[in-house]
Amino acid sequence: MPEIVADYLESQNTATLQEGYRNLWATYVEDVEKYSHNDTERRVMGHIISTAHGYLERIKFEGFANSAYRSREVGEAFRSLEKAKLIRLLYPTTALVPPIVPDRRKRPRLQFLDTGLLNHTLEIQGEMIGLHDLSDVHRGHIIKHMVYQELISIDNTTDYQPNFWVREEKNANSEVDAVYRHGPLVIPIEVKSGKQGRLRSLHQFVDRSPHPYAVRVYGGKLTVENHTTPDGTAYLLLNLPYFLTTQLPAYLAWFVDNHTL
Repeated sequence: MPEIVADYLESQNTATLQEGYRNLWATYVEDVEKYSHNDTERRVMGHIISTAHGYLERIKFEGFANSAYRSREVGEAFRSLEKAKLIRLLYPTTALVPPIVPDRRKRPRLQFLDTGLLNHTLEIQGEMIGLHDLSDVHRGHIIKHMVYQELISIDNTTDYQPNFWVREEKNANSEVDAVYRHGPLVIPIEVKSGKQGRLRSLHQFVDRSPHPYAVRVYGGKLTVENHTTPDGTAYLLLNLPYFLTTQLPAYLAWFVDNHTL
């Protein structure tokens, strides 16, 4: 990726970057064989790397991407790709207080090595030029992927894996895009451009949380708002612009230390 950035700084023309992206992606695809332990794993890994960009919702291992591969084969291949840092498996949690423990029995999300490479494989880079809000691209999956990548980059000294929060009950499923630990608090984070009233899953978390703090990452200005969930729980919402996600720890400290109900 440094070569792509260097090429852009020199040309100031995004159209000239496609060849670099193609070569870089082809290199990653060819390198997959290095991480396989046998012919079956090599085939499964090849299938995953060539199709995974189209599966940004939660996935199942069994029959991944309309294949006949079994859950064990796909799981082993994904774990090898994870060790190679090409793909991460982001697992959900049900935690409302620390520690944030991922539930590996539940279906994970996929996180690619890089959002730029993901956009290239999806062939949607042209759609993103001149957009007012990145949430409008690919049903909002790209901006979530970018926010996850920013969360991962906050602490590059560890193998940090973001988690999202789920509540899975009969006729009552909820999913918050991410949770982040701030001291003794687990902070829920939603990534979207919609109005506050659309944060249904966030409200489910807030109604059960022992603290009143929540975050929305979006394409607007930095603000703090007082709100109440439909069930009557008062809470504080930090609206954080996308580009400040890497500064989340500092803004959470400011938010929690200086704002109370």
